[in-house]
Amino acid sequence: MNTDPIADYLTRLRNGVMAKHRVVEMPASNVKKAITKILFEKGYILNYKFEDDEKQGTIKIALKYHPATKMPAMTRIERVSRPGLRRYVHAEGLPRVLNGLGIAIISTSSGIMTDKEARRLNVGGEVLCYIS
Repeated sequence: MNTDPIADYLTRLRNGVMAKHRVVEMPASNVKKAITKILFEKGYILNYKFEDDEKQGTIKIALKYHPATKMPAMTRIERVSRPGLRRYVHAEGLPRVLNGLGIAIISTSSGIMTDKEARRLNVGGEVLCYIS
């Protein structure tokens, strides 16, 4: 049993990037699907595919690397809020990652979104992770 599925998701991404894998596969959930869509929209991953089976389904993520230097698009993946210590912020206290060059993924009452979208909508929530 996994007590923190989001941390497992981020660790699989981090390990795949460090091992220079092309595709990473993991179990699916609605939160993981939303985070995957955000990573694709912001250009941190090349592509993704949701596969449904009779159980919970899987997510296949194609990792993105620079064609010439082979450097990954994601250099830092950090879990912020965890089951033992949840991190909540108000709309005024939303974090900036690398002065706006990275993203913070926030779980709000309006859904899962980046820190920039939450700032624009003036909503706070739980800070899930930092990606840069």
